[in-house]
Amino acid sequence: MKVTVVGAGAVGASCAEYIAIKDFASEVVILDIKEGYAEGKAMDLMQTASLNGFDTKITGSTNDYSKTADSHIAVITSGIPRKPGMTREELIGINAGIVKTVSSSLLEHSPNVIIIVVSNPMDTMTYLVHKTTGLPKNRIIGMGGALDSARFKYRLAEAMEAPISDIDGMVIGGHSDKGMVPLTSHATRNSIRVSEFLSDERLEQVAADTKVGGATLTGLLGTSAWYAPGAAVSALVQAIACDQKKMFPCSTMLEGEYGLNDICIGVPVILGKNGIEKIVDIPLSDAEKAKMQESAEGVTKTNGLLEL
Repeated sequence: MKVTVVGAGAVGASCAEYIAIKDFASEVVILDIKEGYAEGKAMDLMQTASLNGFDTKITGSTNDYSKTADSHIAVITSGIPRKPGMTREELIGINAGIVKTVSSSLLEHSPNVIIIVVSNPMDTMTYLVHKTTGLPKNRIIGMGGALDSARFKYRLAEAMEAPISDIDGMVIGGHSDKGMVPLTSHATRNSIRVSEFLSDERLEQVAADTKVGGATLTGLLGTSAWYAPGAAVSALVQAIACDQKKMFPCSTMLEGEYGLNDICIGVPVILGKNGIEKIVDIPLSDAEKAKMQESAEGVTKTNGLLEL
């Protein structure tokens, strides 16, 4: 199992580290455009192998895609990160060109690769990969919902003063501050609805805090977060690599599901060795349907900024 991570910045390096520590991949290749940067990150991570007990081989490369040949899974984290006050949508002009070039270069050397898109604005970048590569939709996955759901569960656990292992919850919709749809009606603590523990007002605050989770961290850190995004990516990679059939909300191309067409947006999917193996249709309340439709309109508007 060979995994390529394009972009050796904080998110890419964190992703590579989590994949290596979980020890399910034989090789992780980190690639970056900055001279020597990926090689340095790879060497630093390899020097943790005996300390962290993994045998995954991590190699780095400066923009040499031949080193990524025959990758089973590739993660695209390339592009500029958010700065305080920036929306994910403001990154589109620069990141679209980068993602288009990266996906084309990956496929040149790994024609059967499954691509996970992390670069922002993520739903639109996932849509771009669909439109420019012609790959089947099961092999293009946008990572946003897994991260947003982790942040949702963190906020729910915080509100209930409960261990996060007790909490189950999901965020669907667009990966943006306005587009996320935290499914509070489906969230549970050990199968008991969270509404049994929290007031409607508190649940609304949890949902609001979840939606600005990334912006909150950008304000505190001065740049995009990396630990939770890296962990979220590694969970998707492991689900595919180990054929786990796990359910995650991911951005995928919809063709009628949830009443939407020709759009990549976050919905629950089953991940296995073929990538997205099934889109899961879950019942939504009228309010959730309305929020999902509003989210889709926002994503479609951002997609319109692409030069396809």
